[in-house]
Amino acid sequence: QVQLVDSGGGLVQAGDSLRLSCAYPGRTFKNQSMGWFRQAPGKEREFVAAINWSGADTIYTDSVKGRFTISRANAKNMAYLQMNSLKPEDTAVYYCAARPAPPTGFSADYVYWGQGTQVTVSS
Repeated sequence: QVQLVDSGGGLVQAGDSLRLSCAYPGRTFKNQSMGWFRQAPGKEREFVAAINWSGADTIYTDSVKGRFTISRANAKNMAYLQMNSLKPEDTAVYYCAARPAPPTGFSADYVYWGQGTQVTVSS
């Protein structure tokens, strides 16, 4: 079931920026870690970034460090993925996810998922 709502994808050129958003139910979800994953055609789902309940702790996969920033605004029941300096290899469907524990880089650890939003980066 789709329990989170992710959005903000689009078609951009290399070097451009996009900001993905993830809306989540309030109350309990404010105490959960949020993560972003992506899946390109023919590839397995890949960890991108995650953030703990308060926003104080973040983790990133090496390929996006320095370019992507994960954040959250619990008062608005929102999580974000700011993507700068986009590259063609960033092209994928991006999914937000949540887990009721500290953030990890493993998709199997996440129990709530969004429907996915397409990000396409042209060269």
